[in-house]
Amino acid sequence: MSTLSIRLPNSIHQHAKRLAQTEGVSVNQLVSSALAEKLSALDAERYLNERAARGREVDINTILAKVPNTKPEPEDRIGATAEHP
Repeated sequence: MSTLSIRLPNSIHQHAKRLAQTEGVSVNQLVSSALAEKLSALDAERYLNERAARGREVDINTILAKVPNTKPEPEDRIGATAEHP
């Protein structure tokens, strides 16, 4: 485990203290969890952007034109239940 000293505006520090107390955790745990969530979100965004850059554009209308124009089965209709399709 590492030690990290950071400078925070007083308002953010006070807010973190209140939230940590409400959540029943230490400020260290709250900050560690918040940073882990942010890093995860940034990593996910980077990954998705990389995947999108490798992708190719498609004509969705060409794809949809291949789908038969039929009504859904009764059990697949929106609002259908097992008892009342």
